[in-house]
Amino acid sequence: MKQKEILTARLCLRPFREEDMEALYGLLTNEEIKKTYMIPDFPSREAADKMCRRFVDLSLDEGHFVRGIYLENRLIGFLNDVEMTEKTVEIGYVIHPLHWNRGYATEAVQGTLAVLLDSGFDAVRAGYFEENEASGRVMEKAGMGKIAYEDTLEYRGKTHRCLYYEKRK
Repeated sequence: MKQKEILTARLCLRPFREEDMEALYGLLTNEEIKKTYMIPDFPSREAADKMCRRFVDLSLDEGHFVRGIYLENRLIGFLNDVEMTEKTVEIGYVIHPLHWNRGYATEAVQGTLAVLLDSGFDAVRAGYFEENEASGRVMEKAGMGKIAYEDTLEYRGKTHRCLYYEKRK
């Protein structure tokens, strides 16, 4: 996964920059995002900053796929590998709520699918909590197809049914 930057019509997906730490902190602590993207509650700012640093480091690690999503050079979200096997990668993505309903998540996922499938993976998968229908629409619009696999996860005191989409070579 050597390609560092992915350019779409409106976005740039690239490794995080040091100056984006505050915006990344804002994403990782946003209450709306935490409803549907599994992020822990941080006991302190220091703990959150440590997670931000980990994201920055992973975005520079060739063994992972972690990219900030930039609109006009401003960090508005991120996309990351959640799990990888030799031939399949599961991704997750976040867009700041101020930028929801504008097609940015779909655009970021579409751009990522081609890169990951060209880098040797046979399939790219993503899952979402059943109640987060917008995320399912993002996956459909990005060209992923619903698969039979489902899961249940306990998150924030509630059991969530997770549905999955996939794009294969």
